[in-house]
Amino acid sequence: MRNLLLSITAVFLFSCDDGDLQIETIDFDSITTISTCNTVEVSTASLLFKINTVEALILELPANALKNEVITEAAVNAITESGPYKLTYRTFSDNVAKDYFCSSVPLTSPTVVEEIIAKSGNVLITTSEEDSTTYNHTITLENITFETSENNRITNLSINDFGKVVTTKAN
Repeated sequence: MRNLLLSITAVFLFSCDDGDLQIETIDFDSITTISTCNTVEVSTASLLFKINTVEALILELPANALKNEVITEAAVNAITESGPYKLTYRTFSDNVAKDYFCSSVPLTSPTVVEEIIAKSGNVLITTSEEDSTTYNHTITLENITFETSENNRITNLSINDFGKVVTTKAN
């Protein structure tokens, strides 16, 4: 009996630890709308984000990442921690809304519970012409790797349809 008790205790003590990984998956494919604070313009940097109740996926694009010209073969741009193409995943203490990102005075609530910046991956952008002045940009993310502060990795994440943004050619 004593050996059985020791064996059970040993199993519990030496069982596999998941490293306290809190985030098992990051899924924004069902969120079809990309939010922005301002009109997206080719010549300025863009902050694009998707909100899923208490989570947000934030994509930063540099100026001229979007082109007002037809691009059928996706332009591939590397995501890095320092940018200029940068992807951030955040979880919040409560539901988050567009105002959180677009308020001129930073909001104090909800608070950020965790922020993870993608270590690597790719932003793919294709562009189609709607008319002679309007362009539709389709953004896809692939091979995204996030690493938490505890060095846990979420890798090979793909967001097949991050979404679409529209730009207008200046006169």
